Amino acid sequence: MTAAPSPVAFHAPWFDEREVEAVRAALSGQVSGDGPIGRRVEARLAAMLGTSRVLLTTSGTHALELALLALGIGPGREVICPSFTFVSSANAVLRVGARPVFAEIEEETLGLDPADVARLIGPRTAALLPVHYAGVAPDMEALLDLARRHGLRTIEDAAQGFPARWRGRALGTLGDAGCLSFHETKNVTCGEGGALVVSDPEIAERAEVTREKGTNRAAFFRGEVDKYTWVAEGSSYVLSDVLAALLEAQLDKLDAIQARRARVVARYRSELAGWAVERGVRLPNDLPDRTPNHHLFVLRYPDGRRRDEALQTLRARGVRATFHYVPLHSSPYGRTIGGTARELPVTDRVAATLLRLPLHPLLTDEDVGRVVAAVRETGA
Repeated sequence: MTAAPSPVAFHAPWFDEREVEAVRAALSGQVSGDGPIGRRVEARLAAMLGTSRVLLTTSGTHALELALLALGIGPGREVICPSFTFVSSANAVLRVGARPVFAEIEEETLGLDPADVARLIGPRTAALLPVHYAGVAPDMEALLDLARRHGLRTIEDAAQGFPARWRGRALGTLGDAGCLSFHETKNVTCGEGGALVVSDPEIAERAEVTREKGTNRAAFFRGEVDKYTWVAEGSSYVLSDVLAALLEAQLDKLDAIQARRARVVARYRSELAGWAVERGVRLPNDLPDRTPNHHLFVLRYPDGRRRDEALQTLRARGVRATFHYVPLHSSPYGRTIGGTARELPVTDRVAATLLRLPLHPLLTDEDVGRVVAAVRETGA
């Protein structure tokens, strides 16, 4: 009796001896945060992104919290963000005492809709928090213009955005602060980790103090002060040098990782294009002013029933596909903070009809073939 093939994993990081050696080397030196490896990785990321400062954090969620704290956003203020996002976008706002206000998304990019954002701006609005879903920037020209005209901060949730670009500029560098994630599911990973991206030296200094338990420890080690002490309210958001070493090894492989992901996406597009037209299924948009990072590959079915049937078919064929997300405005906790006060029809429709296919650098040609064959059985 022939054994059934192994399931096709939805995501998987690509680790090999390079990561093992990097971690082994890190264990012989400083293993706490803000060490030589972490500072080296921060400088490397800043150069890659074209910005002045990157601060590694323990997660993308913590990068969002750190951004809000460094920008002075707290109780009594509101932050406009999409409902179609991971819970960290809203949780970070709540953690600093502010209130998330859920806005509609665009059909084209699945990011913040500037027209709806404009309707929501009020006297308590402090910031806009656009999310670069699937590494695709929303209409940042319109959003940044709104922020300028109303005196608002812009914090980019670029958790899925590295190393994608908008009009040649790296995601995370467009607003006052950008927040990256290096979680296990991201293109490059250290298991759990993130980064705050800033260009304003004053914001960077406040973030540095907050990240180091409210002390000027980093300035002390640079020789800028003769002792370090408690100078502000803070917490501990510093990434261990062991995890920074893992991330550094991943950055060494970035081009190869991106090439593998791009090959999978190209094959999905090529082999599903005709099927998608016949079945009324939308493939990801290919937008000329966005440079993709091939983080996600999503299908949007004509209705929720066909999406749900497709998920069942794929799982039955051993393909680990999934949906994205339960909109925050309709989630159990979202309802307790007034998330259902208005309707968001595009968000609800996208959430009900979107399906994500496996996409990671360890997919073999056989794996991709199995995914394509299983998808072709769906959408009738």
